[in-house]
Amino acid sequence: MTIKSPSGAVLLKPDQLPAYDRGGGASTTPLVGKSIGSDSFITGYTSFAGGVEIPFHSHNCQESVVLVEGEAMLDIDGIEYRLKPLDATFIPPNVPHRFRNLSKTAPMKILWIYATIDATRTLVDSGETRTVSAEHQTPKA
Repeated sequence: MTIKSPSGAVLLKPDQLPAYDRGGGASTTPLVGKSIGSDSFITGYTSFAGGVEIPFHSHNCQESVVLVEGEAMLDIDGIEYRLKPLDATFIPPNVPHRFRNLSKTAPMKILWIYATIDATRTLVDSGETRTVSAEHQTPKA
């Protein structure tokens, strides 16, 4: 559900918004973006099932990630950093990284913020690049 105020401010209720399957046990719920009037950044949540890790990737812009729920590992610059809820990251453009859910059973959730509405994700292994918004096409079953 999205509530728009007379001034153009928007209140989003993530539990009432669609989640999109990213494959491999991860799903994303987009929040702030072009569709609600943002012209400079996008945000959303990604939920990871137990044991899920996303592949190494980079973005064309600055990114900040906050661990909202669960236990996570950030892999970046050949170093592993253990995260606890509310730990926040700043990742410069074009720096390969990934997040892993350390629990085999409990979910993990991150809030991400990209510094442009045209953010891209480039997978390190394949070199494939696509817009982050392109991942928001297949609703989660």
